[in-house]
Order: sequence, then C-alpha cells, then structure tokens
Amino acid sequence: MALWLTGCASLFGTPATVTIDKGDTLYSISKRYDIPLRDLIDANGLRPPYTLKVGQVLRLPATSYHIVSRGDTLYAISRQYGVGVNDLKRINGLSYPYTLAIGQKVMLQGSAASSSVQKSSSKTTRTNYTRNKTQTKYTPRKQKSYPAAKTRKTKFMWPVQGTIVSKFGTIGKGRANDGINIKAAKGTAVKSADAGTVAYAGNELKGFGNLILVRHNDGWITAYAHNDRLLVKKGQKVKRGEKIATVGETGGVNSPQLHFEIRSGKKAVNPVNYLP
Repeated sequence: MALWLTGCASLFGTPATVTIDKGDTLYSISKRYDIPLRDLIDANGLRPPYTLKVGQVLRLPATSYHIVSRGDTLYAISRQYGVGVNDLKRINGLSYPYTLAIGQKVMLQGSAASSSVQKSSSKTTRTNYTRNKTQTKYTPRKQKSYPAAKTRKTKFMWPVQGTIVSKFGTIGKGRANDGINIKAAKGTAVKSADAGTVAYAGNELKGFGNLILVRHNDGWITAYAHNDRLLVKKGQKVKRGEKIATVGETGGVNSPQLHFEIRSGKKAVNPVNYLP
C-alpha cells in the first residue's frame, strides 16, 4: 500500500513497484523508500554493476515497520498488525526482557537487514535461522489478514474546507496518492471526519510532518497529515467534527494543505466517494 506525495514516504508500507527516473540509483531508492539495499537487489535479481535504466520498473519488497510510542508493547503491536509476538522477537533480534524505546522502529516483516536468513535446500517450507552461533529451526507462520471494516452506513464529514490540489490515485512516475490533498490557509481548523480514537499523533513518519490517525468504531481509519499543531494525543476519544489539529505545511509539502486519507481496514479508498 502506498501513499505518495512530493517527497513523502509510505504511511502503511511501500508501493509495489517504482519506475526509474533520471538520476535514480539503487542507493537513492533504498534511502527514499527506507528499504535495505540488499533486499532491493535480491527482490529484483540484480547483478553488479547494478546499472539502472530510465523507465525500468523495480519491485519494492515490503519492509513495513511500526514506530514505538508511549505505552506500546510487543503484544500490543502484534495484535495491531496481526503478526505473531515470536515473529516480532525473531525479526528484530529482541531478547528478554524485550524492552522497547519510544521512537524505535519495530520491523513487521523480515528483511536482510533485520534477520540472518539461510535458505533451506529442502523443498519444505521450513527455514533455518542462525543467530549468535546457535541454529534453530523456524516454520514461517502465515500472517493474519487485517480485520475487515464494516460496510460504511454514513458518510464521513470533510475535515477541512478547501480546494483539492492532489487527487487520489496515480500521480505519475510510478507514484500514487492514497488520499487527497486539500489546500487551506495555515491555522485553519482540522476536524475529525467521524467519532473514534486517536491511534497515532506525532511526526516520526518521514514526509508526513505532524500526522494524526483516527481509528473509528466500525474499523475504518482516517489520516490527517502536514498539520501545523496537533491538538489530540494517542488514545484520546474524539467526536465527529471535533477540532484535532490546524492546517500546516510540515513534512514533504511546500504550501499549507491537509493530506487526508480514508482506509477500509488497511485498504485505501478514494475519500471523495465517502464524503458528502
């Protein structure tokens, strides 16, 4: 799933592919998408000298992660993303007592940078993992699907009034916008599109500036990025139409605007279809 603005990173993961533009290198792409260089090379079967051509399409392996905030535990993170606790320990090389630090990146899927993976010559699904010179066998567990949202019976309200300056969908050069960008004056009130609970409020996600995620009672999620001021905290209950932030130009934008997303569970949908 990809959300792309000017200079923005993915909110919930990485896009499936990227089209090479002039000046792109494997290193610049790995840094832009926060993907280990070796993972990028292996995913595309590339060989030295790793020359890229304009127009070439590269597959981007999913290397999503969770940024730890106050109160987070491995168990809570495993429940939120449907990843086993033991998997999180293994992927991130964590050992007892599994202490997490605020701002720490917890990888949700394995990567060459986060685990030492040795491919088994066996035709079974069993894989050998080596760490600290001790070899153990691990059978990969199928990741649980994200809980499906209920059918939406009522429409969301507009979080801010203004002109849409970036539409939902493909915006060229292999990039896509998972929401809409609404131009408004700096300081304009940003309102919650419906009642729910603040799932995230911070600025740790590169490119999004001051960001708020609100999880609604029916499983839907709304996102509000590039804010100037955040007026709510994680875990706080908010009402429909409640002021939660003010419009700003933080993150990967150069003018005051709100990036707004609506997600049915984990799937991004066109906000315009769910607004009055």
